[in-house]
Amino acid sequence: MPKNPFSDVWEFLTGSTSDYLTLGGWRYLVLVFFWALLIASIAIAIRNWREDPAQRTGRHLGIWFARILIGCMWFEGMLWKLPLPLSGGLQYWTGQEATRAAFEFHQAFVKSFLIPHLTLFGPFVFLAELTFATSMLLGVAVRATSVLAIAFVLQLWLGIYRPGDPAEWPWSYFFLALLMFLFCVHAAGRSLGLDAWLRRHVAVVREKIGLPGRLLQIAT
Repeated sequence: MPKNPFSDVWEFLTGSTSDYLTLGGWRYLVLVFFWALLIASIAIAIRNWREDPAQRTGRHLGIWFARILIGCMWFEGMLWKLPLPLSGGLQYWTGQEATRAAFEFHQAFVKSFLIPHLTLFGPFVFLAELTFATSMLLGVAVRATSVLAIAFVLQLWLGIYRPGDPAEWPWSYFFLALLMFLFCVHAAGRSLGLDAWLRRHVAVVREKIGLPGRLLQIAT
């Protein structure tokens, strides 16, 4: 049966994707962690819905739903960076960048630095994608995280820019970067996310003790 984003998410939620299965028994621990994030996201959304009438709109609900799905996508993409410190998938695609990157200096950087130190580099890629997934699912620091995710995605886009096998649709990564840009511009964490809760509750505390709130405004 052809797969679509919704059936893919369902397989992911039940721990039956190929990436989960390659982890063996460890997949259950990862799956429990994901479900904890998902349940927390729903609880945060319900809390926002109850506390703030302004959150009870189709726009906020739609942004929340889109953010959750993208969070699932980041978490699923993170799985094939396991096991640490170096997965076969990460090793393969980094090798692709050595010949397919758009710029010669990018290829040289991959060949001379990334590939020789991939066992050190791999955990950082894993942590980056875990951070993106957690931010999207919980709706926390979405603006700041989206900026980092855009840079991350554009590196991937330029890294496998040239034709090769397997072929990549040129728009795939660019679409993801544009979506993260929209999450940043529209502050998607303010739609039934932890950012919305923080802006209400932390702002009250901040005003009482006289602390500046510029950092909170930028990050959320």
